[in-house]
Amino acid sequence: MADYIVNMSRQKIARIAGIGYLIIIVSGIFAEFFVRSKLIIPGDAGTTAVNILASEALFRAGIVSDLIMLIFDVMVAAALYILLVPVNKGLSMLAAFFRLMHSAVYGITLLNLVFVLQVLGGNSYLAVFNSDQLNALAMLFLQGHNYGYLIGLIFFGIHCLLLGYLIFKSGYIPKILGILMMIACFGYLTDSFAQIFLSNYSDYAAIFMAIVGIPAIIAELSLCLWLLFKGVKIQS
Repeated sequence: MADYIVNMSRQKIARIAGIGYLIIIVSGIFAEFFVRSKLIIPGDAGTTAVNILASEALFRAGIVSDLIMLIFDVMVAAALYILLVPVNKGLSMLAAFFRLMHSAVYGITLLNLVFVLQVLGGNSYLAVFNSDQLNALAMLFLQGHNYGYLIGLIFFGIHCLLLGYLIFKSGYIPKILGILMMIACFGYLTDSFAQIFLSNYSDYAAIFMAIVGIPAIIAELSLCLWLLFKGVKIQS
């Protein structure tokens, strides 16, 4: 009976993790690909500013979507820790720590998007700048958000490596999911460091997007669906 209660509890935690992960994926995709990718034109501060001001509600919705993603990221970090404690308590705690570090870094980075709205909002104290200068300053904050996002993904990539290893060793979650998460780790790390260190990253952007995007989508969506529909059952 005790084992049954434990398994039922972990099943519920797995479902919670799956639901949280699904919300994270949907929120993140909306904010990045349906908001910022639509409004931000790389290298064109003027057009970007016009786009943001013309679709300010959409831009704000992207920020809210990111905040929702971070809230559920903390919840998922806790749920995954509980699920994987039986494998290795220390590594499970470390994996949760790196995920929470990612959330913290990205949460601070979101301030850059708020600053963009402040800069373009026509506040009286910014009257000393002309429109071109304000547009350039807004683009600088957008670049700050992008690089903060990349730094956060480095922590998240390490989390994926640890999470993948724990899943692989667990015996109650398919090993293939662990392998996929570890592959996703190297995709995140490769793309993040490439964007930071390569001055001509834009020449290879499509290649790096494939390197990080395909493994990440497959790995995280697969784990999400497994937790959501199958859950875990730990043998005593």
